Amino acid sequence: MKKTRHTPEQIIRMLRQAEVKLAAGSSVAQVARELGISEATFHRWKARYGGMNPQEAKRLSLKELEKENARLKRLLAEKELDIDMLKEVSRGNF
Repeated sequence: MKKTRHTPEQIIRMLRQAEVKLAAGSSVAQVARELGISEATFHRWKARYGGMNPQEAKRLSLKELEKENARLKRLLAEKELDIDMLKEVSRGNF
């Protein structure tokens, strides 16, 4: 089965469509099938993005990017320390 990545904005739009269909009397299974997702995905999305608007979703994705950026910076700093340590060892100054 093909995995599709949806942006938070797309997810919020899909959840709004789902709310309209659910209010009209459709079941969660029918709505999920129409959206092309599983019921579990629908519930997970609803728990995570349920009360958000698209601006909040953009801010959330920025926070995730900032977190990833901080992790990569720490990783780079550790590698730089390893390189400096190996240079000292190769010079014999230990």
